[in-house]
Amino acid sequence: MFEWFNVLFTPTDTPEMTQSLIVLFMAISIGFFAGKIKIGNVSLGVSAVMFVGLFLGHLGFTMEAELIQFVREFGLILFVYGIGIQVGPTFFSSFKKEGLIFNALGVGTVFLGGIITWLLYLVANVKVENAVGLMSGSVTNTPGLGAAKSTLIEIQKHLNLPADHFSDPAVAYAITYPIGVFGIIMIIILAKNVLKIDLSNEVVLLNNKNKDSENKIVRQKCRVTHPEVIGKTIRQVFREFAIDGVIISRQKQSGTKVVFSPSLDSVLKDKDVLMVVAKQKNINKFIDIVGKVSTDLFIESENDVTARVLSVTKKTATHKTLAQLDLYNQFGLKVTRVVRSGLEILAQPTLELYYGDTLMIVGNKEAIEEAEKIIGNSKKILLEPDFLSLFGGLIFGVVIGSIPIMIPSLPVPLKLGLAAGPLLAALFISRYGGVGVIHSYINNGAIHFMKDFGICLFFAAVGIKAGHGFYENFVANDGWMWIYYGCYITFIPLTILVLVSRFVFKLNFYQMVGIMSGSYTDPAALAFSTKYLDSDIPNQSYATVYPLVTISRILVAQLLILLLAS
Repeated sequence: MFEWFNVLFTPTDTPEMTQSLIVLFMAISIGFFAGKIKIGNVSLGVSAVMFVGLFLGHLGFTMEAELIQFVREFGLILFVYGIGIQVGPTFFSSFKKEGLIFNALGVGTVFLGGIITWLLYLVANVKVENAVGLMSGSVTNTPGLGAAKSTLIEIQKHLNLPADHFSDPAVAYAITYPIGVFGIIMIIILAKNVLKIDLSNEVVLLNNKNKDSENKIVRQKCRVTHPEVIGKTIRQVFREFAIDGVIISRQKQSGTKVVFSPSLDSVLKDKDVLMVVAKQKNINKFIDIVGKVSTDLFIESENDVTARVLSVTKKTATHKTLAQLDLYNQFGLKVTRVVRSGLEILAQPTLELYYGDTLMIVGNKEAIEEAEKIIGNSKKILLEPDFLSLFGGLIFGVVIGSIPIMIPSLPVPLKLGLAAGPLLAALFISRYGGVGVIHSYINNGAIHFMKDFGICLFFAAVGIKAGHGFYENFVANDGWMWIYYGCYITFIPLTILVLVSRFVFKLNFYQMVGIMSGSYTDPAALAFSTKYLDSDIPNQSYATVYPLVTISRILVAQLLILLLAS
């Protein structure tokens, strides 16, 4: 009577589609539950899905060969694309500050791990596919493993090699993965204690360092007192004193309580109060020229002029510059800032607007309501997924990843693959707001779902595939020795990173911890560090190095396979 039930849940080497899906869903659901179990402050998180998949594979469960390959690749694409969309704007803007140093340290760690892997291949006589699997697992880098597997398939096809010519690097990856997760946590704890880090002092030093951040847009009140500017228009003052990157959102004349949004032709009078929006250094320059800082409270009144936040959701505003939209001449409104993917941008006339951009608008309430008809501001539309943009972006990424790069002496062309291609596409789409009809806006909930769903699919497929014969492979390849080799790849680059970061570049400990987690693309270590340090500061440096480190790990894994495999 229940034979159908036994068919679904009984291990077999020839599963039907239905049973394949059951196995996939079991790995994800049980793994997600297991990932929430904490040992102290540490949990495996979503990576527990891979270990559950390994266990199911060891028990004999499997999936259809074509389905498991599709699930693995599709999951990886979703994961890296979501990462790229999320960190794109901050990734590019970080290069104006300390991003070059952060990324140099991260990429240097990647190449040092690659050199150690190459030495293990030569000295310990580890097969290259297993060595790359050891490297990817020891640094918890999933895209690197995906790139290695894809490259091995390309070589097999190109050289007409049998399907079992290469070992599955996922076995070595799975064996050393825990070393990567817990190794970096151990180094974070040891670094804090050995270096005798005073966390409260680190916070003070970092705040002092960033208090005059060049990229942060702020607003400040200013009173006009200098005779050189009294009686002149704002346009004349900007031109004569070479003032750039400053927006005056409100103006109140002395002796009145009336607040209005000034145009460039508005005249500055003695003791006028202005609300200035700009980067701090530009505000300081403007105030030095015009007068002094004001404490006037009436200019912040919402009676005459109010501030609203509007989101671009209509075609009438998308892909138009602020000058073309001309909100001031049409409605007397002034746009002060544009928020795109969490990044604040000063509202310059030449700035092109994209779907999902958020405009900070100052002006009359009725006028703002009229402008809303042009801009859109539909919260409902923003919550709805735009599959044209999502899958159009994925197509763009797959195309980039498929471009062959011919390098002499390599058996097959180098390709960015299904990991680096979508990541690069997402970074550029996110940075510039879109490409043609493809826009970058995806709400935060959807991004988190896409990332977690994608990595769950990938981990489940990798675990189930590697689980077959896992114990036999562990014994045959002396798995304890692989763990020993993995410790070299995990601990040597990390230790050097800590020493160079602290003693050469004098980096703040919070930033250093973020670089460590980002260099090993380890979200579990990042989650631990934010709780251990009780701070979100490491997230910033993690996001800064993650994209370039991920691309570097993909390329290093591919190059090792291409140069050493035969």
